[in-house]
Amino acid sequence: MKIVVPPPLEPNPFQKVASDSPDQLLGYLDFHTPLDKKGRYQPFDELRHRVPQGLDAAVAWSFVRNARNRQQSYLISLGEPENHCSFMLTPSIQKAISETDRNTTSAYLEWIGSKIDEKAQLKYLLSDLIEDESISSSQLEGAATTTRVAKEMLKRNRKPRDASEKMILGNYRMMQFAWEKRHEPLSIDLILDLHKIGVEGIDDDEYKPGVFRRAADNVHVVDPEGEIVHTPPPANNLKNRMRDIVSWANYDHENADEKSYLHPLIKAIVLHFCIGYEHPFRDGNGRVARALFYWYLFRSDFSAFRFIAISVLLKKAPIQYGKSYLYSETDQMDLTYFIEYQSKIVVRAIEKFKKAYKDAALEIERFNRWLWDSGLYKKLNDKQRTVFQVAKSGDVQEFTIRNVEHNLGCSYNTAAAVLNGLVKQKLFYREKNGREWVYFMKGKDKIIESWRK
Repeated sequence: MKIVVPPPLEPNPFQKVASDSPDQLLGYLDFHTPLDKKGRYQPFDELRHRVPQGLDAAVAWSFVRNARNRQQSYLISLGEPENHCSFMLTPSIQKAISETDRNTTSAYLEWIGSKIDEKAQLKYLLSDLIEDESISSSQLEGAATTTRVAKEMLKRNRKPRDASEKMILGNYRMMQFAWEKRHEPLSIDLILDLHKIGVEGIDDDEYKPGVFRRAADNVHVVDPEGEIVHTPPPANNLKNRMRDIVSWANYDHENADEKSYLHPLIKAIVLHFCIGYEHPFRDGNGRVARALFYWYLFRSDFSAFRFIAISVLLKKAPIQYGKSYLYSETDQMDLTYFIEYQSKIVVRAIEKFKKAYKDAALEIERFNRWLWDSGLYKKLNDKQRTVFQVAKSGDVQEFTIRNVEHNLGCSYNTAAAVLNGLVKQKLFYREKNGREWVYFMKGKDKIIESWRK
């Protein structure tokens, strides 16, 4: 995860070019803008490749940085010695704010519910989506358990079998705790409790659940090749610095004057960065950072984020996730890089969430028409219709009595009757997995063929 660190800045790039190479001034002036022509907020690591031959990349960078500094807004101070963090509001960040405001509020969730007649299916899908962040966040940190096995463990409330499953269960409990504590202000105790709930029982000697790191811990962040990419600020005075972060998070930036205003999404992302940068724990910092991102959005009444998994997308490009930290840390603590990257992830995650419920609504409409035309509708009870519709949508590939019991909120015997009834109706088939039956929907063609016989 190596990057090229920005070169030292020219104090007055205009004067230097006017003095040393005045004939190139127009070429350099093309770089006197925060964004490139495609609207990108590029780090020096990427911009250096786009500097025309004959121009000095270091001087061009000074022009870019000069333009950016004029539009930076102060955010928070981190580390020791103190580093002032700032950012610039870019089109990508504004788009993420707009998508968040339009599609993730508690009122929006209620509106979704009013548009989907089959409330049971919506509840089933949301119950499934709520697990995705816990699983993918753990996988991002190295958990080797597959998503299918992890979902089976959570739905069956089965005890974890190894360290990877313990990570996933801990993360799930941590996210549940973040939701439960959404009406409370941030505190040192809440951060410590998040960590303890998330990592306790995995390897307590390694993680030290609910305890800030100490100087003797010698904590570093390494890349996949084992190279150190970040050394956190010293452990001395860490608790005081964490108190400053807590005070900043609790300050009401939404009712402040225009100069201090911060949208909750930006604050949530910055809070994510703060934990990653300060690295207050021996291990598990990434999970706590992402949990606090969600906690702040829950607190700000963006309830749909309970079903929006950013880690699913972060996991697909972990190098870029890491680089967004490094670009900010090595370029005057300009958090725009990190906020931009997270904003793009948020937009994609919201789109995925919207697609899930839109597909569910369309599937309900198509399926109900088929049910009616085939005569099958009268043969299925409400719970059987719900499970069949979920299966037909493709969002869930396999079912067990335990996970149907969990998702439908019914008894074990009722869940068993639902699944066995679907087998009897030639819609499902089942296979033995150890001591447990696993149920699958037949292919559409096979279902139609079965009903024609």
